[in-house]
Amino acid sequence: MKFSIFRFRSKQPKLSCAGVVMAIGCAFGSQFLNAQITVPLTDLSYFQSAGSTWRVASDVRGDLAQKSILTTTTGTGVLVNITDFNNTGQDLVSKMQHGDMDLELDYMMALGSNSGIYMQGRYEIQLLDSWGVVNPKAGDNGGIYERWNEGKPEGQKGYEGHAPRQNASRAPGLWQHIKISFQAPRFNTTGTKIENAKILRVELNGVSIQENVELSGPTRGAMVGDEVAMGPLRLQGDHGSVAFRNIKVTAFDKPRPELLNLKYSVYKGKFETTPDYKKLPPDAEGTSVILSSNVSNLENEFVIRYTGTLRVKEPGAYNFNLSLQGGKGSMIINNNTVVNVGQQRGRGRVTLPAGDLPFELLYSKIFDFAKPALGLAIAGPGFREYIISDQNVASGDPVNPILISAPVNTILRSFMDVDTVRVTHAVNVGSPQQLHYTFDLDKGMIVQAWRGGFLDATPMWHSRGDGSSRPSGSLLKFGKPIMALQTLGASAASWSADTAGTGYRSKGYILDATDRPTFRYQIYNTMVNDVTRVMENNQGLQREISVASPVANLFIRLAEADKIETVSEGLYLVNDKSYYLRLDNTGGSKPVIRDSNGHKELIIPIQSKITYSILF
Repeated sequence: MKFSIFRFRSKQPKLSCAGVVMAIGCAFGSQFLNAQITVPLTDLSYFQSAGSTWRVASDVRGDLAQKSILTTTTGTGVLVNITDFNNTGQDLVSKMQHGDMDLELDYMMALGSNSGIYMQGRYEIQLLDSWGVVNPKAGDNGGIYERWNEGKPEGQKGYEGHAPRQNASRAPGLWQHIKISFQAPRFNTTGTKIENAKILRVELNGVSIQENVELSGPTRGAMVGDEVAMGPLRLQGDHGSVAFRNIKVTAFDKPRPELLNLKYSVYKGKFETTPDYKKLPPDAEGTSVILSSNVSNLENEFVIRYTGTLRVKEPGAYNFNLSLQGGKGSMIINNNTVVNVGQQRGRGRVTLPAGDLPFELLYSKIFDFAKPALGLAIAGPGFREYIISDQNVASGDPVNPILISAPVNTILRSFMDVDTVRVTHAVNVGSPQQLHYTFDLDKGMIVQAWRGGFLDATPMWHSRGDGSSRPSGSLLKFGKPIMALQTLGASAASWSADTAGTGYRSKGYILDATDRPTFRYQIYNTMVNDVTRVMENNQGLQREISVASPVANLFIRLAEADKIETVSEGLYLVNDKSYYLRLDNTGGSKPVIRDSNGHKELIIPIQSKITYSILF
């Protein structure tokens, strides 16, 4: 009979690749199996005694001119600390105690403010107004704060701090998003620490800035100097105003399954049918403490059969990710086939009861294009995904990323995918200030800007490539690519989605003495010069658009978003405080915020020149 495990292909949920088990294919995100708790911010009852500086509000707004200023709106949903820099506030400590945990939240820094997130009250991820910093240090936004020893000489007291890989920070008064994966220290039965705490990953504004950082002890400013298996979440509140919202906690405090009493048998041959184990003597057999392909000394054409017990301590839904390099196979738990591997990799999801469950795994190595390697990862209720096999796992076709930096002003043309739209005539402009943008030659529009690394050209240059690159930093998108300039019969007239009737013709770009481009295009029979430059202090991008001759009823579309708020005359907050837009020179024209297909648009007439800045 043919191997049923090879013929059956069940539909599996689509899961994303992430985490430490990338080597065996596609990891199961913990969100599929572990309840994520949103911290209620209707009041302060989630926390211990809060002090007078903490409150809840429905909205908050910063100030680009005054330090430590946050203005609140009455209501609930946002946690706010209003204080100055004189240690007049106090830290906020949760009633909840945590061990291993994923934390995700939005936060807003006031101008000049300093705060921090202390995992277990002891290990700080720094929150700081690091707007414009090019080379961040451990004390900058997203850094892992250093440890401290007063007994060391001056200049050496701080140690083991970890700077973020790049500055992905946003301006004060803008919402920033951070994700932290924390692993608590481990202790044996006598209370002795046997494993240090770890920051597994920190992602700031969509960019990974810390990975697999081991912490030998508490960082400076810890609430106590000892280390524990469980501790509270702590938010620093004595060095300037800060706000938080959408605080989400995923705890990992349940025991992992264990594989016990493992036995293996190895059968030589290229088996296209299930072997009759009663009639076929094994070429090798024995016991093992871990799943591994190393029990066979053959490179190809063999079957490894494992049997044993899977001890499940927590009932619930489990996901399995099985890699059998160069082969096929299956995994059976509690007499049910959980994973079928038709070729090299397979996934399965099953609900398991608590108890000792019979376990069987088959690996038939029949293809010679890969070395033998067996890997099994498990994700389940209350614990992070982990590899339950050995680490001898092939990664398929590993690709070293092809990263392009911009130590000087740099230009790279490529395709660029902006959400679901492929911009085929994208010009990516990089700067040594680590502020970059993409200009669409087909539309005369800046479609995105970002801070940090310049470009990942792997999709374009690896193997045959597809011609595209992607930003390496913290990305700010400006909506669907669409014409930036257009004539309107009235300010309420709809904005056209294409160039029909405009006579639009791109004339490319010219470079100045430092290789910064000025884009030129013709529209409505006039020539347009479009210049974007990095601002002083790296606060954002300033754009100047000038037309050679006046065009009746010509408008420029400055922004499109779900929400556009007026801060003051000529200053706007766009898309739920994602960035500021500031009008610097309008030539006397008045801007208009209008409704358009369920969104807001900011448009303004242009006579000869418009200058505005994007602050982020």
